[in-house]
Formats: sequence, C-alpha cells, structure tokens
Amino acid sequence: MTRWNSLNSRHRGDDTEELINQANEQYEKSNLALIKKMPVPIKVIEIDKKIITKAFFEEKSIVDYMGLCQGYPVAFDAKETNNKSLPLKNIHSHQIDFMNKFKIQGGFSFLIINFKFYKELYLLPIEILLKIYRDSLDGGRKSIPYKEMNKRYEIKYNKNGYINYLSALNNYIVDREKGILI
Repeated sequence: MTRWNSLNSRHRGDDTEELINQANEQYEKSNLALIKKMPVPIKVIEIDKKIITKAFFEEKSIVDYMGLCQGYPVAFDAKETNNKSLPLKNIHSHQIDFMNKFKIQGGFSFLIINFKFYKELYLLPIEILLKIYRDSLDGGRKSIPYKEMNKRYEIKYNKNGYINYLSALNNYIVDREKGILI
C-alpha cells in the first residue's frame, strides 16, 4: 500500500477522490472504462482579476462520478472516514435517491468508502446502502460499520500502485445479475 503515504495531507477529504481520479486515468488509457468526475454547478457572482471571489452552488451535487465501464453505466460517490464506521449523515438523502433511481434504470450505483483507520477501501452497492439507510430511519444504526464490509467488494491496489475498483465492481455486477442483491 505505497499510495497511502504519498498523498498530500493538506487536502483532507481529497485523498479518496485523488485515488479514484488516478485509477480512472489508467482505466481510460487502457480503454477499460470512461468515468469522469462530475463538476459541482456553481453560479459566479463576482470575479476580480480572473479570480472568482463570490459564488454559490446552483443546485445540490448528485454523485461524484459517472460513466461507462465495458458497457455498464455507473454512478458513484466517494466517502472517507478516519473512524471505524461512516456516519450516514455524510451521505445526503438526495444522493441515495439519485443512486436508487439510477439503479432502477439499469445502472450500477455505489459508494467507494475509504476506511482510513484500517487503510482499506470498499465498494458498497446501492442495494446494501438502501437497506442500512432504511433501517436507520426505523431507529437502527446511524452509520455504516467497517465490520459489515464484504471482502468481495474490497478495493485492492494493482502492481502499479493504483487502486483497482473494477474488480470489486465486477463482483457487484455478477452478484446483482445472479440475484444475490435485491
């Protein structure tokens, strides 16, 4: 896991996205996938010497990434935590709603969660996230615990030091096609 210490700690919260961006660049170069970071829509109010000095978000961001992987539409969000669980408050209800609608339309939506405490990343399919989320609304746990992560969806590093989430995505696709995921 050589990449963990090479990331700049000044940009906390950006570590996971940087790992994903590096992987996406490699996937695109290898024609394995075309997945892009989604821009956050902002309305610029004031510019001073080519620098934006005032702006606001025009609308809520849906997910961090969207694209195609070998013909499969994918949409996902990157999350990270320094703790042993990811608080559900870090996932907005409109994101869960969008990912669920994306799944209903035949796409594959998920979270990539970086459990920094364990130095491990996991893909969490929307089907599992929905169950956890709905349970929380009925008084259940208000976080996604590390101990609930499925090793089939663990994201490993490849020989070049980049994360390889396509392997976990493939397991997700196979599991859904087999009917293992509801």
